[in-house]
Amino acid sequence: MTGLTVRRPATRVLLWVLLVSTVVLYGFPFLYLLLTSFKTPFETLAVPPRILPTQWTTENYSSALERTGVVASFINSISTAAISTLLALALAVPAAYGITRFRTRTGRLVSMAALVTRMVPPVAVGVPLMSMLAAVRLTDTPTGLAIAHTTISLPLCILLMASFFEAVPFELEEAAKVDGCGRLRALWSVVIPVVSGGVAVTAIFAFLASWNEFLFAILLTSVRAQTTPIVIANFQTQFGLDWGPMTALAALYSIPVILLTLFLQRHIVAGLTLGAVKG
Repeated sequence: MTGLTVRRPATRVLLWVLLVSTVVLYGFPFLYLLLTSFKTPFETLAVPPRILPTQWTTENYSSALERTGVVASFINSISTAAISTLLALALAVPAAYGITRFRTRTGRLVSMAALVTRMVPPVAVGVPLMSMLAAVRLTDTPTGLAIAHTTISLPLCILLMASFFEAVPFELEEAAKVDGCGRLRALWSVVIPVVSGGVAVTAIFAFLASWNEFLFAILLTSVRAQTTPIVIANFQTQFGLDWGPMTALAALYSIPVILLTLFLQRHIVAGLTLGAVKG
């Protein structure tokens, strides 16, 4: 008994050490980026680098926002991510529902195709997408870029929504049909409210897939539809990268995702635990 009592505190301490180490490992790069955005140009290039700025300044933020195209790139990023997320959900929800409820051979093939598509590197479809969007004159537009981003997020959205629909008992739909609901009405009024947490989780992943995407953005845009990651990558001077405004704009670019995650936090927790108990 004494040995077991000694092991439990030791295990708990080890667990806390691992958790804190993980948080520090993932959180320190962003914290360093945030601190760098408040440094003077001299301190951003200091060797060895300094973690805390000796002189705090907000000039990097004003300099970043005054650059040509920065505000427009924010608007392009938001519109592209919003269109891509809505499009991915509009396609993934009925596809996942059909796969889980009808269980046909076609549904299984679609599910397998979604899994295989996740394994294909985006660079392999970048050039064909560029040719197809150019043929319909959608290059360098938020809509065309959103369609390209949907090809990245849609397979994951289908797989996620299918797992959430699997956790919903068939009895709920049968009860709705008894009350006079058709299949579509039961899906909209009964099933989707039950998996609202799962929809929120899927929306977050779809939004992040578009918000953080770089390859398609650099291939399919030139001037009018450039997103913020492309603008951040172009922060250069004759002496090299302009780290101050670059990190300031990167910090500003992180705010919408953080706010969206906090706003949907309750739904995200509910969605992640949706499949824990079935029935």
